[in-house]
Amino acid sequence: MSIYSPSIEKLIESFEKLPSIGHKTAARLAFYMLDLSEQESNEFIESIINAKKNLKYCSKCYNISDSDPCPICNNPKRDSSIICVVEDVRDIIAMERTHEYKGVYHVLHGSISPMNGIGPEDIKLKELISRLSDNTVKELILATNPRVEGEATAMYISKLVKPMGIKVTRIAHGIPVGGDLEYTDEITLSKALEGRREM
Repeated sequence: MSIYSPSIEKLIESFEKLPSIGHKTAARLAFYMLDLSEQESNEFIESIINAKKNLKYCSKCYNISDSDPCPICNNPKRDSSIICVVEDVRDIIAMERTHEYKGVYHVLHGSISPMNGIGPEDIKLKELISRLSDNTVKELILATNPRVEGEATAMYISKLVKPMGIKVTRIAHGIPVGGDLEYTDEITLSKALEGRREM
């Protein structure tokens, strides 16, 4: 039997459905929400409702945006001949924080994972190939995550795209800045060796 009233228990259960939120954190969030003023809680609820109502997928790159096309695809200063392929919308935010990349993106919304029943048809791969058919793209940068599924997805895309005559590159993986070699695992070290460049 729960020590909380049914309303509080339901609120805690709702927070527990969020990723990486355990029971204690969910209870802390629930009580935080209960301590908010009515205006603050209404603003919070309204922001969720507005986001769900107003956000949509960009019809070009499948980023989440208030507008279609999204601000990146709509920016004439971006180089549309270079597409960076990422697994998730959050990966765009990470890439944009570098202030180095000036091309456009394509969000796959996942990666190929046969063990989880996710095949090429379950991600935005058909849409990517369609974007490449107009012969304006010169380079495809594969920035999928450096785990088994991300590597498999990158290899699959590379095999599909190379016959089209488009340059296919993969982001380098390796030792993080400030890292020590002695504490770096062998897979990361081997990727760092593979991705080495001339100085």
